[in-house]
Amino acid sequence: MEENLWAAINRLAPLSPKFVSVTYGAGGSTRERTHGTVSRLVKETNLKPAAHLTCVNASKSEVDEVVRDYWDAGVRHIVALRGDPPAGPGTQYAAPKDGYQTSADLVAGIKAIAPFEVSVGGYPEVHPESASRVADLDHLKAKVDAGADRIITQFFFDNAIYLRFLEDARAHGIWVPIVPGIVPIHNFKQVDSFAKRTGATVPSWLARRFDGLENDPAMAHLVAAAVAAEQATDLVDEGITHLHLYTLNKAELAYAICHLLGLRETIAEDDVQHKMPLAS
Repeated sequence: MEENLWAAINRLAPLSPKFVSVTYGAGGSTRERTHGTVSRLVKETNLKPAAHLTCVNASKSEVDEVVRDYWDAGVRHIVALRGDPPAGPGTQYAAPKDGYQTSADLVAGIKAIAPFEVSVGGYPEVHPESASRVADLDHLKAKVDAGADRIITQFFFDNAIYLRFLEDARAHGIWVPIVPGIVPIHNFKQVDSFAKRTGATVPSWLARRFDGLENDPAMAHLVAAAVAAEQATDLVDEGITHLHLYTLNKAELAYAICHLLGLRETIAEDDVQHKMPLAS
């Protein structure tokens, strides 16, 4: 897995993304490995890592320790998320008594420790646990009022959903950048399953495009690249200037999408590999 991660970084770094996010769950089993990854990104590359941080199953002191460790390692950007309920999506979330109660509290806690750039999540189709769209927007605004600098959305496949969400957020007094999240469909069955858990709609026309390609991953990836590039191009036509690709370490698919959008390497790949040898 580590070798696959660094291979993906080697492949995508020459495109000079604004930042690269690295998934992490406070108190989880990946803490040390994730900290090592973001530290190595700071030391050995020109990339700016955005380290994910959740407050599920962790005390304030444990989360604060992670935040300070990130700052000491040179990380200046955190993606602050509450995290999924310990029992899994669809179950009721209960915040630790000695922990941060909401993601808005987490944002405020991060900002109190150091002047990090903080990104938070947003749900164009409403968070599955929210009582209503208004309640969801209230919660989103609380995160922004606590100091969030950017909103990165959950993935979606119908751009009209994102544009309506953007309009509603602005009407709600939310004025930070709202970056659309796009997921390349590396495996339709897996993405469809994840969409059901997160409340994202999978249009019937999209399912038809992948119909019959279950045992043909090469062709499925060609279709996936075309679908994502089409979606991204339409967003650019709507005036959107930044996109967040959920690469899932699938470098070739993400690279193909970027190429279709007209992005080209700004540094030589050999230079990146010289600075970032693959893990053995």
